[in-house]
Amino acid sequence: MAKYSPPQEKAPLLPPRMAEFRSYLQTIKGKSPATVAAYTYDLTLFLRYMQVHLGKVPSSIPFEEIPIDQIDDAFLQEITLNHLYAYLSYVEEMRENSAPARARKVASLKTFFKFLHGKARILPMDPTGDLESPRIRKRNPIYLSLDESVRLLQSMDRTHPDFRRDYCMLTLFLNCGLRISELISIRRPMLREDTMRIIGKGNKERTVYLNAACLAAIEDHLTHMDLEEVPEAYKEYLFLSSHKRPISKRTVERLVKKHIQHAGISAEQYTPHKLRHTAATLMYKHGNVDIRSLQAILGHENLSTTQIYTHVDNERLRESVSANPLNDIDRWAPLSPKDTESLDKEPSKK
Repeated sequence: MAKYSPPQEKAPLLPPRMAEFRSYLQTIKGKSPATVAAYTYDLTLFLRYMQVHLGKVPSSIPFEEIPIDQIDDAFLQEITLNHLYAYLSYVEEMRENSAPARARKVASLKTFFKFLHGKARILPMDPTGDLESPRIRKRNPIYLSLDESVRLLQSMDRTHPDFRRDYCMLTLFLNCGLRISELISIRRPMLREDTMRIIGKGNKERTVYLNAACLAAIEDHLTHMDLEEVPEAYKEYLFLSSHKRPISKRTVERLVKKHIQHAGISAEQYTPHKLRHTAATLMYKHGNVDIRSLQAILGHENLSTTQIYTHVDNERLRESVSANPLNDIDRWAPLSPKDTESLDKEPSKK
């Protein structure tokens, strides 16, 4: 799933308890700025809805302009489980939120009210205790085949001045399964022989091992990097834009689409995150990587997230069943005396 980015709007003034919650997420839980921003957006939307739902503001005020900074403990103590379900109905029907979007909002609400109940201690009970999350239908990941992946890399224009940079980015996507946010954050001090230190989702650090293809692509890219006119603050970044600044997510997305199209592959459904899916799928299908190892490689917190890759290789499952030695037994063939004798023998006990 692509990483969630909250819509850009003027930051509202926050109620005191929400400001405390943000500080708690940052300093105690170590959440990344992007995660804190997502929580802030979700809770701002919820509190604006509650202002209207409880009749605290005139209905004539545009929704995005409803103030929330005056919300106090008494207001928060009024909120019940029924209010929460009414809010989820609102975002589904009026804002057309999908099940994954509503599930994220449920997670935000649960974390916030758990904080109010257990840390701030302003609520006698947590109204989200019995709040259920929408059921999300798991989909098999979209990925490039092995042949398409090879074609993507081999079809790149080697005469283009940014060829080495772009080839290195695609190689890391396809071999290491990096998230786009992880790729654009790589700095040279994070590289150590055949490993790379990555700061992943939620500011969690993990070690990524680099194979020969990655090492060769990185070395070729670094050897030809032009650091002239690059500001000192940006010289450590592995991937720079034509403006001598760290490359942006949008630029990477555009480049991935361009190279996929150049390879003769329909680029409509492929994004940098789909290249991450491709790396994981190829490792699982062709590299004999077990699911726990794949979880560590991808930096997934929950094994259930990684398990989507166990459903992509039905042919391998079919071959595994066919490989069962009992598959060769003809049920109509008579047993020979030797076979009967061996079946009658009890297995030896060791």
